[in-house]
Amino acid sequence: MLMILCVAVAVGFRDTKHMGNASGLAVITVMLVTTSLTSLVMILCWQKSPLLALSFFLIFGSIEALYFSASLIKFLEGAWLPILLAIFLMIIMYVWHYATIKKYEFDLHNKVSLNWLLGLGDKLGIVRVPGIGLVYTDLIFGIPANFSRFVTNLPAFHRILVFVCIKFVPVPYVPPAERYLVGRVGPANHRSYRCIVRYGYRDVHQDVDSFESELVARLADFVKLDASCCPRESSDSAEGECGLTVVGSNLLGLHSNLAIDDSIAPSSASVEFNERRVKFFLDDSSEELDRQVMEELEDLLTAQGGGLHLYLGIRM
Repeated sequence: MLMILCVAVAVGFRDTKHMGNASGLAVITVMLVTTSLTSLVMILCWQKSPLLALSFFLIFGSIEALYFSASLIKFLEGAWLPILLAIFLMIIMYVWHYATIKKYEFDLHNKVSLNWLLGLGDKLGIVRVPGIGLVYTDLIFGIPANFSRFVTNLPAFHRILVFVCIKFVPVPYVPPAERYLVGRVGPANHRSYRCIVRYGYRDVHQDVDSFESELVARLADFVKLDASCCPRESSDSAEGECGLTVVGSNLLGLHSNLAIDDSIAPSSASVEFNERRVKFFLDDSSEELDRQVMEELEDLLTAQGGGLHLYLGIRM
């Protein structure tokens, strides 16, 4: 794409002078913007004196401003190209940002109450089918409207329901042990959870298979952790959403992991998922857990055998 654009510019201008004017304005604009932002970084991030930041901006900015004004004189001789490209890209980014904000506001104003979700049952003809349903949403509280429309048109949803919210935080990396925040949506017997997954702007995103496997493993860790830290009675009788808990690998010595096993030997603790055999291991400490926790972990394992299904968005 870059090669095509470069060839198009060369063919369009057919003049190295015009191309040099366009390149010069682009370079000096980047330098001027960098100097301005560096001045802000000196004050906000490096906690330097505002006087020092102002001196830096005046010294370097004044020199770059002279070159910038000289480049603007050549506007009609090729310097218009980078300005046109900048305006075009800014319009695209503005439209994307505006639509994203509007979509979030729509989801926020049309979210469904938790009581509606808990009221869905056999009496209304709602069927809980095998498997794990991942409902992707930007909301960190409440039930997204697209899920309610889905249930209205197709009165069924999965035995294990997970509302997944992916957030990008303004740090380079998020440690794996702090990436997942998991909580319950309603009582424990409803088998509904909320999971917020945090990524830094330099984190490498996992592929779909490894992400889903890691997500299920963190759900199992949360079930154990919740049983050891919170009374079961309060969890079962909860009518609202519980607080979110940071769940990481090997948290508090709890090992409830998903491991890929390439062997073909069948096992009662293994299920097929995306043509690979996935094992869900419960360690010896699980013998000390109460019956309700074991039932919840078994439901999670059984639901995983039914596959993971994504609710990405419903148009009606």
